[in-house]
Amino acid sequence: MERKHYKQEINMTEALMSRINELISHYPEDKRKSALLPVLHEVQDAHDNWLSTELQDKVAEILHIKPIEVYEVVTFYTMYNQKPIGKYMFEFCQTSCCCLNGAENLMDYTSEKLGIKMGETTPDGMFTIAGVECLGACGYAPMMQLGDFYKEKLTEEKIDQLIADCREDKIILHDK
Repeated sequence: MERKHYKQEINMTEALMSRINELISHYPEDKRKSALLPVLHEVQDAHDNWLSTELQDKVAEILHIKPIEVYEVVTFYTMYNQKPIGKYMFEFCQTSCCCLNGAENLMDYTSEKLGIKMGETTPDGMFTIAGVECLGACGYAPMMQLGDFYKEKLTEEKIDQLIADCREDKIILHDK
């Protein structure tokens, strides 16, 4: 399988570096690596919600750790994106409770509706669909995460409305 290499402009602004240094300051000097997850979140948020290999290397340099230590984390957690994604990322929970309540059918429905497969992004860069592990909201199955928010007890009608709201820029993605 051929891996595609995506180019990304690295823009470590003064404000971003200030925030990173503030996060690092919460840990003893010899434990800088402990700041890895929050630093990755900040860096990803500042770089169109994805982390190129070069950007991961920059994080390793800042934290004084080996690049492989960053790669291990980025490839393990689904919350870090290794390629460009759409403005709206539909992250469907695909574990037992959600699947028993129809998540797989809704994932297929959404894929068909948007004309893309799981893990793909629409040509206009607006939507990406992904399956993720348990999001911890089993009582509200089937559900997905959209930005910082959960969308629960999903139906085809609710998916249609979410897509329409996204297209009309009515969806808030972050609570910051």
